[in-house]
Amino acid sequence: MKKNVFIALSLILIGLACNKNPYKATNKVYKKQVKNYLATIGTIPEQSIINDTIPPSPYWVGTTNFGIRKPSYVIIHHTAQHSTDQTLKTFTLPRTAVSAHYVIGSDGKVFQMLNDYFRGQHAGVSRWGNQLDMNSASIGIELDNNGFEYFEQAQINSLLVVLGKLKKAYNIPTANFIGHGDIAPTRKNDPNWRFPWKQLAEKGFGLWYDEIRDTVPTSFNHIIGLRIVGFDIKDTTAAIVAFKRHFLQDTTKGMTPYGKEILFNLQKKYF
Repeated sequence: MKKNVFIALSLILIGLACNKNPYKATNKVYKKQVKNYLATIGTIPEQSIINDTIPPSPYWVGTTNFGIRKPSYVIIHHTAQHSTDQTLKTFTLPRTAVSAHYVIGSDGKVFQMLNDYFRGQHAGVSRWGNQLDMNSASIGIELDNNGFEYFEQAQINSLLVVLGKLKKAYNIPTANFIGHGDIAPTRKNDPNWRFPWKQLAEKGFGLWYDEIRDTVPTSFNHIIGLRIVGFDIKDTTAAIVAFKRHFLQDTTKGMTPYGKEILFNLQKKYF
């Protein structure tokens, strides 16, 4: 009997040891940074702007009409690393200066690493339409994938659940679920061409083209079409590749007649 009790206690202790959070130290850093930001947000604005040319206001007036700024885009990435653990470590090392709000493993496990309202460092130099600071306007989701593999269905299932939560919580427009390669076409290609954008669009996350499409008029300018959708056309070659990767699962250069047909149909949905 005593032997059985000893074995049971040993198994419990082993389980507790295995469940110990290896990120306990970096979690403390997170909490400290949150505390500092909350203190900054809670500071009452100065009663006057210090400038000799501006007359001082007699008192401070705080508006009663305000709220917390909300994200309006979701940017999907692949990690380009070899495991979820490797990515979690990368996002907890200060020297990397990169982060994401969510990391989803190939097994479907979801790690939320950052409060949705905080600004992550996942987009880098990027642009979508007239939005230049994508980090400040978006939530970043990293999918554990080295960039050369198909995405596991368990992973996609978890992603759909997370996207549903975000869309409902922040009223994110359907068109604003996009990829890192869409907003940074000269630098990035994630999520890779194997990503199931059509499956996401069918669930309301991102736009997709119609099966039955109008004939493309000869006057159609595909570069302007790309700009209407949101692509940065500063480098037209890169923009075309990004468009084809997202909507055609094609990574070749140059616009094709079929590509123009798809783009002509799509750009009308973005008006």
